[in-house]
Amino acid sequence: MDSTTKNEKQPALLPGSSCPGPEWPEQERAERLARGAALKWASGIFYRPEQLARLGQYRSREMQRTCSLEARMKVGIRQGAGVLGVGGRAGQASLAASLPQSVVQSYLEGVKTGVWQLAQGLEAMQEAREALGQAHGLLRGMAETVRALEPLREQVSQHKQLQALSQLLPRLQAVPAAVAHTQSLIDAQQLLEAYVSLRELEQLQEETWTSLGDLELPIFEGVGPLSEALGQAVEAAVGAAGQLAREDPALLVAAVRVAEVETGRTTSLEQAPRDWRQRCLRALQEGLEQVHFGTHLLPGPGALAGWLEALRVALPAELATAEALIAPCCPPHYKVVQLWAHTLHSGLRRCLQQFLEGPELGAADAFTLLHWALHVYLGPEMMGSLELGPEADVSQLEPLLTLENIEQLEATFVSKVQANVVQWLQKALDGEVAEWGREQEPDTDPSGFYHSPMPAIVLQILEENIRVTSLVSESLQRRVHGMALSELGAFLRSFSDALIQFSRDHLRGDAMAPHYVSYLLAALNHQSALSSSVSVLQPDGVALGALAPVEAALEELQRRICRLVLEALLVELQPLFMALPSRQWLSSPELLDDVCERTARFCRDFWRVRNPAVQLLLAEAERTVVLQYLCALMQGRLVCRGADERSQAAERLQHDAVQLRDLFLDLGLEESFQCAPVLLALRKLLDLRDPTMLGLEVAGLRQQFPDVSEEHVSALLDLRGDVSREQRLAALSSLQAGPQPSPPAGRRALFSLVPAPAPAPSSCLPSGPCA
Repeated sequence: MDSTTKNEKQPALLPGSSCPGPEWPEQERAERLARGAALKWASGIFYRPEQLARLGQYRSREMQRTCSLEARMKVGIRQGAGVLGVGGRAGQASLAASLPQSVVQSYLEGVKTGVWQLAQGLEAMQEAREALGQAHGLLRGMAETVRALEPLREQVSQHKQLQALSQLLPRLQAVPAAVAHTQSLIDAQQLLEAYVSLRELEQLQEETWTSLGDLELPIFEGVGPLSEALGQAVEAAVGAAGQLAREDPALLVAAVRVAEVETGRTTSLEQAPRDWRQRCLRALQEGLEQVHFGTHLLPGPGALAGWLEALRVALPAELATAEALIAPCCPPHYKVVQLWAHTLHSGLRRCLQQFLEGPELGAADAFTLLHWALHVYLGPEMMGSLELGPEADVSQLEPLLTLENIEQLEATFVSKVQANVVQWLQKALDGEVAEWGREQEPDTDPSGFYHSPMPAIVLQILEENIRVTSLVSESLQRRVHGMALSELGAFLRSFSDALIQFSRDHLRGDAMAPHYVSYLLAALNHQSALSSSVSVLQPDGVALGALAPVEAALEELQRRICRLVLEALLVELQPLFMALPSRQWLSSPELLDDVCERTARFCRDFWRVRNPAVQLLLAEAERTVVLQYLCALMQGRLVCRGADERSQAAERLQHDAVQLRDLFLDLGLEESFQCAPVLLALRKLLDLRDPTMLGLEVAGLRQQFPDVSEEHVSALLDLRGDVSREQRLAALSSLQAGPQPSPPAGRRALFSLVPAPAPAPSSCLPSGPCA
């Protein structure tokens, strides 16, 4: 671009705006240097011809810089005016007058430059608008051209597809045969070869799909089912890993390799990746569960023990097979042994849960399942075996049985066992009761004691149920122990009720028992056997007072049996005591001889009762005889007519006391346990010759027998027949003198059981330990 053109593009200077005069030599020198530097820069920039096209851009940029510098100079002038204190238009005019002419000229050049730039911008906008209009017209024309060329484009696309199809046609013709061949390989379980063939088909399908522009050919419709068939074959092979590891490990390895190669592989057919690894893992688990916990393998009623025993053998063997045969056929990240252990554990747990949701188990099945799940499964015979590695540890997994399951099984076991125990105990009781009416005496042991297997059977039934539960848990043992004691108490009550009914039937004559007393004595031996052996029902860890209710029931049973025996004795003796005392009694010992004879005959079989029950029974029998004797004395049947009869009565009391003492000594009762010495105390009261001394004798009688009452003393004084009213009152007043004495050690109450006047005969029965 020449200087003429350049000058035409720039605004003309106003007159007087050329280079400053000689009064500003520095400005003139600066302008020359600036022009020289600008010429040098421009010659370097536009040296190459292609740079000339950008000349307009450089010129516009330099003009903008120039305008910026001029604007900054104007601002500097204004600030300088402010600093010099020049204000208002006059001041600025004076400042402008003092400034050189070139500075004023710069203001005018700036305004002109701004106007010129605005004109240039408007011209550029118009040119851009014209260019946009032209471009818009061109675009409309191109769109019509594109629409016109659309059929041609489709023909081109079809031509390309036909060209690609013609190239792939030989390979496409072989697809049906390849599909059939791959299916035959799958059927022949040649999984690796089938997978290679399937991959070739899928690659051809993908290549065709890409070449034909995402077009699917019907010829590939069989590839999808073929892939699914191969996946199912792989899944079936892995599901039978246990069997294949023994018979055909190569097939198992091939299936696992196919699954591993296929896992994560992606295609361009917009299909989801086939994660055959997860299918293999699921197949391993499902196949293992089906082998051991399939529906057809679940045990029926009563077959649980055999099923659990089979699992006890099969599960450790399965884990050993997994570690030795299956794990080498699979990648390490499969963790086959751990997978096997966890699968077996979860399958067994789920199976047991389903089993518990079914019909209620019997006692044997509930016990077997509790013992197996709590002890055998985690024990050294199964999952706790030292031969299994740490990968087979299932102790940290959920237990086979939850707390609710254990509670349910324990309650089921206790209820079933309780029903069985009730049935067994009732059967034992019925068998014992059936023998009471026999013509034969009770069976005896080699020592001659009455004996029956019933106590041993009862205790054995209960003890075995308590003992066997210790193999399961303490909670179950506590439950069964409580149940056993409860049922034993119920059995003792039923046994006592049966004895009462047996006695009533016999005494009323409804069912006379030939050996009534003998079977009562045998029952007393049964009670003794139960009392001496009931401690076997006390397992370790149970509170010592747990047996207290049973021991109390046994003591009550002993008292009941003694009472029944004594009632039978009373039936024998009461008719004899009806004639005592009497004139015949004073003169002859026959009445008491008959009493002693019948008592001896009644007690002849007492020796067949074991100690200490026999001593208790003899003591109660002797006490009963003495009480009957006292009851007869208190009835007022005899009044002595004089001193001779009082002496005879005193001698008869002494004789009778000695005779009764000797009788029970012969029967085996120690003298210290006898009550007959009370007759000797009464003898003194009758033998006293001075009635005025009766107070002393009555006081002595009170010291020995604190339970003697005024009625008893009055009845004895009536027997004497020589006591006046004043003497009677004096004697009775001695009973009130002084504090009430304490009963002697070891001596039981007598007079409190002897009513006066005479009550009904049955009221003379003792109410002590045997009442």
